[in-house]
Amino acid sequence: MDSHAAVPELLTIEAAAERISMSARYVRRLVAERRIVFYRLGRAVRIDPRDLVEYIAAGKVAPITETTVWNDLRRAA
Repeated sequence: MDSHAAVPELLTIEAAAERISMSARYVRRLVAERRIVFYRLGRAVRIDPRDLVEYIAAGKVAPITETTVWNDLRRAA
């Protein structure tokens, strides 16, 4: 059995920021606010790419359709 198979690829803050085309400061804020899953290895912080994908998917916003506009107007009345 390969001992490396159980260890996931973990990204540094800078690598995670580059992967989502955002600043490292933005990713550090996500970590500080506990808005993204991260791993602490001593003083180092690492992010699993799968957790990064989940964070992005959670922020998905569906486009507005005619039906959603009418439903929102009915609720407001």
